[in-house]
Amino acid sequence: MVTRVLFLFFVCFSQSIVGHFCTGDEDSWMVNCALDQRLIKKRPSSTETAFLPIKTPDGGAASSLPAETQERGVDVGVAILLQSANQKVLHDKAVQDSEHLPQHWVPPGGVGLLTQPRGFLTGAAFSHPLQSVYPPMLSRGLPKRHHVVVYLLLLSRESHQQLQVRLKPNEAEVSAYAWLDEPVLASIAATQNEIGATSAMAGDLPPAVRYVDVAIPTTMFLSSAPLQGEDVERVSTGTKFALRLWLDTLAEEKER
Repeated sequence: MVTRVLFLFFVCFSQSIVGHFCTGDEDSWMVNCALDQRLIKKRPSSTETAFLPIKTPDGGAASSLPAETQERGVDVGVAILLQSANQKVLHDKAVQDSEHLPQHWVPPGGVGLLTQPRGFLTGAAFSHPLQSVYPPMLSRGLPKRHHVVVYLLLLSRESHQQLQVRLKPNEAEVSAYAWLDEPVLASIAATQNEIGATSAMAGDLPPAVRYVDVAIPTTMFLSSAPLQGEDVERVSTGTKFALRLWLDTLAEEKER
């Protein structure tokens, strides 16, 4: 299945897209968009985090950006939250020398998975654009990437074991992947705005998540972006936001 998304933005790299359409104290705005194969059924809301460096520039930060960065413009990406029939969500970790989010855990990218339209329940259960900047805060350096990422939730009719046998990770982009369940994902989403915290307590969660024959400490998935210094292996800030949407969708399904 191929998904094509078209966005037209007349803003520069150092300008907040959401701020361009809203007042300074707002962090979301409504957009009209549509995808083929009835993937979108309502207008999604575009959101940015309150601490986004594009939204809250510090002094001459914008003018300090190299000319080639300022002229780059805003890129658009699509991330898929793939939910299995037994309600696990696939995440993969980018390789260490990745150009975008090195060693960050994100929804699938570089994971080959052959699918058929009949393999899904309802196409996209939600679609939500998020304005994302890397690094996520000025204390960690000037912005290097500025994206609008469209998160799509796909509900598979198959269990994660059935999907697993057809995964073909691209080793040039993906160094690991894992199927995470609701308790772990809820704990990850709860750290969405805990900037500067190096880790969170796992509580009653299992001590580790299995990836093939490797055990990944659960606390690693709960790490947040440090305020300064070298980044840590963690779930990306935007992914945590998308997981919050997923949990809300899951709660609505349980109420029906």
